[in-house]
Amino acid sequence: MKVKNKRIILSLFLAILIALLGISIYTSNVNIYFYSDEIDAKFPVVNLQKFTSSFDFNGYYRENQKYIDVEHYNLVFELIPEKELLKGEVTITGKLLKPVDEIHLNFYDNFSIESVKLNGYKIDYTNIGTDLTISNKNEKESFEITIKYSGKPVDLGFGSFIFGDLNGRTAVHSLSEPNYASTWFPCNDLTTDKALMDIYITNDSSKVSVSNGSLIDVITTGDKKTYHWKTYYPISTYLICIYSADYLSFNEDYISITGDTLKLVYYSFPEDFEDALIDMEDHKNYLSFMESTFGEYPFLKEKYGVAEFLWSSGAMEHQTITGFSFKYYTGNKFFADVLIHELAHQWWGNAVTLQTWKDIWLNEGFAKYSEALYWEHSKGKNALQSAMQEIYGDFDDSPLYDPGKDLFSRKVYNKGAWTLHMLRREIGDDVFFEVLKTYYKNYKYKNASSIDFKDICEKTAKKNLDYFFNQWLFDGKGIISLRYNWSYENRGQIILSIKQTQKGYEKYNFPIDVLLQEYNKDEFHSFYITSADTQIIFESSIEPDNIRLDPNGWLLAHIWEEKE
Repeated sequence: MKVKNKRIILSLFLAILIALLGISIYTSNVNIYFYSDEIDAKFPVVNLQKFTSSFDFNGYYRENQKYIDVEHYNLVFELIPEKELLKGEVTITGKLLKPVDEIHLNFYDNFSIESVKLNGYKIDYTNIGTDLTISNKNEKESFEITIKYSGKPVDLGFGSFIFGDLNGRTAVHSLSEPNYASTWFPCNDLTTDKALMDIYITNDSSKVSVSNGSLIDVITTGDKKTYHWKTYYPISTYLICIYSADYLSFNEDYISITGDTLKLVYYSFPEDFEDALIDMEDHKNYLSFMESTFGEYPFLKEKYGVAEFLWSSGAMEHQTITGFSFKYYTGNKFFADVLIHELAHQWWGNAVTLQTWKDIWLNEGFAKYSEALYWEHSKGKNALQSAMQEIYGDFDDSPLYDPGKDLFSRKVYNKGAWTLHMLRREIGDDVFFEVLKTYYKNYKYKNASSIDFKDICEKTAKKNLDYFFNQWLFDGKGIISLRYNWSYENRGQIILSIKQTQKGYEKYNFPIDVLLQEYNKDEFHSFYITSADTQIIFESSIEPDNIRLDPNGWLLAHIWEEKE
């Protein structure tokens, strides 16, 4: 998915299999890339299974958490990197949608809790495992909970909270996706409970501390410096973040399609600053394309930024401030795909957030396909076809929807992108791009499920798409396998036989393009397949030497011609 001429050069050195991208998370698959031996020294191979096997939601959520509506988090942190210690005072305000005797929050029990207050009064609580249970002895609808605590955060998932070191300098970051925000602050860790946030980060005065939203103030007290960041748009807990390091920064202004000015700001470690100046310079182009294709950038009152962090595996789309691996600064835009992917997440994942983790393809598949769309926009149709071929694969034998623990697998990213690509062919370009804009407009700052997206598609296309979503999202496994043969009869008649041979899903319905070739003449036909074994008889003005199915790469399928 690199620019075409760059791809030619780079292919001499490596083969890249992209898994993550993302995270969206891009390991931002998260996104995750895998590298060849020649460049392992600079770009080490990621063991994805090491991470994905740990994503387990069993027992993490309590039933009555859905009755909690957090409206605001006030997060006050002091970082003590030399001791790997975090001191926190978190105030959570909100309302109860239903009376409950106990308020359940997510919070790991390795911290030492100094006090818990409910509406200003100390209250009984228990903290066992990942559950913080607070006694609710009053029947007020609104609540304010304040928790003071300290300790060393546990490091789970992709590195949920890291006190790191680079060349003798400390650097701190968080990465909470999917359900590890509670490793460093108490929260209602449901994707659907979006809230506003103020965050105060105190560290040594030599450090620059970065988070979501807008920078409100920087206060120096002795040898400490406190950065206050504030959000004006709701945010899900897994997108809340901290970066604190010896950053150098640079910024620029981008004029949105709304006429508003958006601040772009980039934070890098000193040794990577010159490379960052080059690697980040195309963000205005990325933004212009995405705004024209999806709608206005969703967080115009705040910023968009990229912060370097000590994660070797990829990038993470924290709301308004993407984390970008210190391994990815090259000075030649080698990881442009990752930056495009993470920026796309500001629309797909951050503004429009998945309803549950079963819907993860709505984050990662959309961001992955956004990469291909950008290259199509900037380099043409051939670039689109090349981008999709780069992520072509068999995937696995389970449906795309609800991947279980395999949240950040190739299937989620790449088959998710292919599903959108095939949807585009199914309903046509005009309707498809109208779907994207309508979906964004209707669910901006909200949560959406796969069914919500399907409903938007059907209403916009004015057709029932049960068959499409059943075969590619909910029920279908793997990809299509096609075998075909053809013959040319007298008077320009073609007999084309197509047979589906895949296992696990007997029959797919799909449009198929057919290219007839005779020396320097081409003829193009399109048909719709609705059976496992199909014979098509049609007229041709040429006597073809060759017939190709799906010449423009719209179908996720293995295709073989059977020749006598």
